[in-house]
Amino acid sequence: MFWQRCLLPLLFIILIPFNASAERIKDIASVAGVRDNILVGYGLIVGLDGTGDQTSQTPFTVQSFKNMLQQYGIVLPAGVTPQLKNVAAVAIHADLPPFSKPGQKIDITVSSLGNSKSLRGGSLLMAPLKGVDGKIYAIAQGNLIVGGFGISGSDGSKVTVNVPSVGRIPSGATIEREVPNPFADMNKIVLNLNRGDFTTANRVVQAINNELGPDSAHALDSVSIQVLTPPTTTQKVEFVSFLENLKVSPDSAPARIVINSRTGTIVITDDVRVKRAAVAHGNLVVSVTADPIVSQPGGSFNRGTTAVVGRDRIDIEQQDSRMFLFRPGISLRELVDAVNRVGAAPGDLVAMLEALKTSGSLTAELIVI
Repeated sequence: MFWQRCLLPLLFIILIPFNASAERIKDIASVAGVRDNILVGYGLIVGLDGTGDQTSQTPFTVQSFKNMLQQYGIVLPAGVTPQLKNVAAVAIHADLPPFSKPGQKIDITVSSLGNSKSLRGGSLLMAPLKGVDGKIYAIAQGNLIVGGFGISGSDGSKVTVNVPSVGRIPSGATIEREVPNPFADMNKIVLNLNRGDFTTANRVVQAINNELGPDSAHALDSVSIQVLTPPTTTQKVEFVSFLENLKVSPDSAPARIVINSRTGTIVITDDVRVKRAAVAHGNLVVSVTADPIVSQPGGSFNRGTTAVVGRDRIDIEQQDSRMFLFRPGISLRELVDAVNRVGAAPGDLVAMLEALKTSGSLTAELIVI
């Protein structure tokens, strides 16, 4: 298996067991329909210090620049291509929070679309931000803040810190259109759990019904809980505020072992159990070493040719194998202690867990991401 061939060190993370504490509903669920909306736009960054797009390779930057000039009555002669060393074409994106009103400000992120080396010191000119429906919901403009920078030498050497081709503009967009939200017209609200779980959904229903009376809340499935609401908007806001601050003890996560095959990270949840099993694990190391020698024909009148002759040396090393017994129902802490006592590395632990899962001795879901 590829676990045995993995040469990278593995990071083993243990989730220490603890008693489930009560959490607010607002921390484990959200109100259906109350969500952010994604906005995207296109614009030009000006005022760069010679780090803009190379116009020969980014014709769309030149086209955008000409279109902008035409809006102000400036028409360039035909066949003239301006050298825009201080201009860069950028993509703009932002999240529009729920219930945002015209005139409010939101933060935006600006990313280079062409081959601009750095956006540091640039300013974004007025650019519309559109939603998925194609309508304009905000107008962006402002001075860019770039956390990275790059320095290049005449010999081709270059030093780059962070990413100089991406920046942010705090409060860089003004909202122009409100997104319709059905919250005011709802006679029922639906709470969606961040992680679907039937036990947690049932506990949320019980907590709400204990406070508001029977049949106030109903579970639609393992994720959604439907709750009756008051008639007026003011009462609904107060009602949702009350629901958000109710405390519920979520159920523990399912018994899972998650292995990241790229980073070697292993995460084991608290409910993992091992049935009675005996495990022996050892490694056979085979090393092949090339030790070439030079063959020189004897005698000065010998017509032989000097040649390199290969000579390989093969070494086989059998590492000590250790065998240990897992008793039935062993817990996570006992599993880790047993593995640590025999000195097994995280890589060995992966092989053991995979073998235990195949044999049916591991009562957990083994997930490789």
